[in-house]
Amino acid sequence: MRKNIVAGNWKMNKSLSEGIELTNEIVSAGNLDENVQVVLGTPFIHLTSVSKLVANSSNIEVSAQNCSDKTSGAYTGEISAEMVKSTGAEYVIIGHSERREYFKESNEELAEKLNQALANDLTPIFCCGEPLEIREKGTHFEYVCNQLTESLFHLSKDEFSKIVIAYEPIWAIGTGKTATSQQAQEMHAYLRTHLAEKFGKEAAADLSILYGGSCKPDNAQEIFACPDVDGGLIGGASLKSADFIAIVNSF
Repeated sequence: MRKNIVAGNWKMNKSLSEGIELTNEIVSAGNLDENVQVVLGTPFIHLTSVSKLVANSSNIEVSAQNCSDKTSGAYTGEISAEMVKSTGAEYVIIGHSERREYFKESNEELAEKLNQALANDLTPIFCCGEPLEIREKGTHFEYVCNQLTESLFHLSKDEFSKIVIAYEPIWAIGTGKTATSQQAQEMHAYLRTHLAEKFGKEAAADLSILYGGSCKPDNAQEIFACPDVDGGLIGGASLKSADFIAIVNSF
């Protein structure tokens, strides 16, 4: 059985003290669904502090938002997967649409980041998704499947079993357009079928695929009810503890 996962992506928000305050609000709430894996995706400088705060929680883990594709060396400003792991974090977000757009991360580079994460026993949350022009051209299935093929298909079945996928309909984030639960289910099912062709039906059935398109307390229940949606990668709503907890409890 695959996991239900709700991962917050704080992006470049919250000072260290604010991040500690937000974490304490989530940890102390006491009403989190125990059947959901909760992941807090914090800025790098928060990782150690937040990891300590959630250490006694049975279902809360911590994630970095990125890692280097290099092991170590003269790469000023970069953070290696080994460094991330040393903070107590268990997850790392790889290939977020903002990283792809603003920092020009290629599918090949992201394959190397996956390798680094897996080599350091981190669970990658691998992001994929299409921009508006691709959706409007009707080539969105091929576009997103190609992202997976070029970044994931070198993995062994064992390595594949250790990753999480997050689908981001980039065209529905901050554009005024809305992706329906039906569109989310359609893409998730298509991606699962594509991955099954490479890794087998059983491996694809066990894979958690998260939805990352403006998920909020008022739409999470409908989205999470889709058979191939196993949770969410939550942006803005993860910055308010009440909203984030409500989404976690939407299953």
